[in-house]
Amino acid sequence: MSEFPTERTVIVTGAVSPRGIGRATVNYLAEQGWNIGIIDLDDAACKAVAKEVADTYGVQAAGAGANVADEASVRSAVDELEAALPQLVALANVAGVSSPVPYLELEAAEWDRVLNINLNGVHYATRRVAESLVKNGIGRIVNISSVSAQRGGGTYSKTPYSVAKAGVIGLTRSVARELGPFNITVNAISPGPIDTDIMGGTLTEERKAAMAEDLVVNRVGTPRDIAAAISFLISEDTGYISGQTLNVDGGLYMH
Repeated sequence: MSEFPTERTVIVTGAVSPRGIGRATVNYLAEQGWNIGIIDLDDAACKAVAKEVADTYGVQAAGAGANVADEASVRSAVDELEAALPQLVALANVAGVSSPVPYLELEAAEWDRVLNINLNGVHYATRRVAESLVKNGIGRIVNISSVSAQRGGGTYSKTPYSVAKAGVIGLTRSVARELGPFNITVNAISPGPIDTDIMGGTLTEERKAAMAEDLVVNRVGTPRDIAAAISFLISEDTGYISGQTLNVDGGLYMH
């Protein structure tokens, strides 16, 4: 069993939005002593959040701007973060966009936008980070899929989103198989309804109550619910879990 280094770094993509899963994850992991690398579109915002995290939690943190849909930009951001922080041990691919466009109104540009960010972006970050994890012989990768991939939508977003998030599960399984010999685990988390802006803005209490009727728990999820699951899957003790999709969805989809 390979052990984690004393000082370990996690990179989180899509970590700037104050109400998002990425930001909640950064705070949750920093509280546990992880050093933090932040990737999001706005370089200055990434660096500002990194400073705030370092000041609040007393860990090392750095930010680098990148468009996850652009491979060169992702590679450059990871290079920058890796140079500034202790050994890279984990990656949480959280960056994503919603897409509520009905299929019969769907245009090629929207299909490409959603697939490029939600699927290609996960591949680009994973591909670059995997190089470092393989070199070090230890690592954890967690990708964010969606219950939408398993149920064929039925949430806020529609077809291109479901397709991309289903692709994330396929990518997770295949990369888990290839990276397993290097002591690297790769897993996906499939959130159900979570109260973030990706659901079309802040959820009203009425909308939350309506959504909760489909669940076996009596509330919609919070970003912290997903952050806790990411924390579990990137921990040192979960080295025997790989290629899995963990549904964090209030029991919406049981399989």
